[in-house]
Amino acid sequence: MTSAGRILLRRVHLWLGLGLGLLFALLGLTGSALVFYIEIDRTLHPAVIERAAAPGPGWSSPVWDRTLATARRHRHDPHGSWSFEATGHAGAIPARYYPSDPHGHHAEREMVWFSADGRRIVRTEPWGGYLMSWLYELHMHLLAGETGSQIVGWSGFAMLILLLSGVIVWWPRGSWRKALAFRRDAAPLRRLRDLHKLSGLWSMALLFVVTGTGALLALPAIKTRLLTTMITAPDKVPDPQSGASSGRQIPVAQALAVARRALPDARLAFIDVPGSGPEPFRMRVQVPGDPHRRFPGSFLFVDQYSGRLLAVHDIRRGNAATGTAKWIRALHDGSVGGVATRILAVLLGFVPAFLFATGFLRWRRRRAARGTSIHQGV
Repeated sequence: MTSAGRILLRRVHLWLGLGLGLLFALLGLTGSALVFYIEIDRTLHPAVIERAAAPGPGWSSPVWDRTLATARRHRHDPHGSWSFEATGHAGAIPARYYPSDPHGHHAEREMVWFSADGRRIVRTEPWGGYLMSWLYELHMHLLAGETGSQIVGWSGFAMLILLLSGVIVWWPRGSWRKALAFRRDAAPLRRLRDLHKLSGLWSMALLFVVTGTGALLALPAIKTRLLTTMITAPDKVPDPQSGASSGRQIPVAQALAVARRALPDARLAFIDVPGSGPEPFRMRVQVPGDPHRRFPGSFLFVDQYSGRLLAVHDIRRGNAATGTAKWIRALHDGSVGGVATRILAVLLGFVPAFLFATGFLRWRRRRAARGTSIHQGV
């Protein structure tokens, strides 16, 4: 690259850093907090911690119908729907309630925790009304709904340019040893430069992965378009309807039995129970090979009145784009490798704030030094 091109790219890097640095730092820090979202929230609200001898309810547990009955006594709306999480762990059962006429997916959601036996409610919170859900909304939507998602997503792609420009500007034209050195006895301005440079270089690959996957999660339509362009169109998740729009809903246990026969090797993650209407039961499940435990990508649909299996979305049978898409969330939140990679994701979330601080301080000191030189020259 020519000297003029390097100078131009350095300016691009500088102004992108000054313009996006605070947002990058905010997303990194909130992302770090969200890596252990469940564990932190449980610590802050010990009411949901129950001592239970048996593990959490699974495919054949009678607790689900008991919990649904408790839920419907809590919310009498016959058209409202419930989503119960099968954590696999002992203790309270987390659930989400969606009213029949929501104005937004997150705005109207109510979070409810049921006792391990499903007989009582131990905690209720509006989504966004407690710390960890507020942090989630800040991280994903900047507390601004769809507009915030767009800002987060497109800013994420701009941050990729910021990271790439930093590597190109740094790329040594001479000794690599000097380029990678940190001079402890150097002037403060040089030490800031070295700290900024080295922290960015050693975290660059992981920052690319986390930033890129975050942008794709914030912009699902762009994600689909990119996968379609680069590989092929991902398999669509089915959207079947029950054979009738009213009637007597079958027990949850019956729907689970039908779903389990269809995918006997799957682990249950969520049970979505519809209100009255044509919507079916939907089971979200983790099949072998799916890297995300909490939000896996396979689904089963069961008619809520007849109990007939309506559709199966098994990512193992999907095309290459579907196989690629299943890794995006797991790579973004660090769950791909268990606790070790989650801890790494927490540490990585502090890097953007450190990069912004060192870059900003270096820029300010250089400006101050120039101003002093000009003043003394006059």
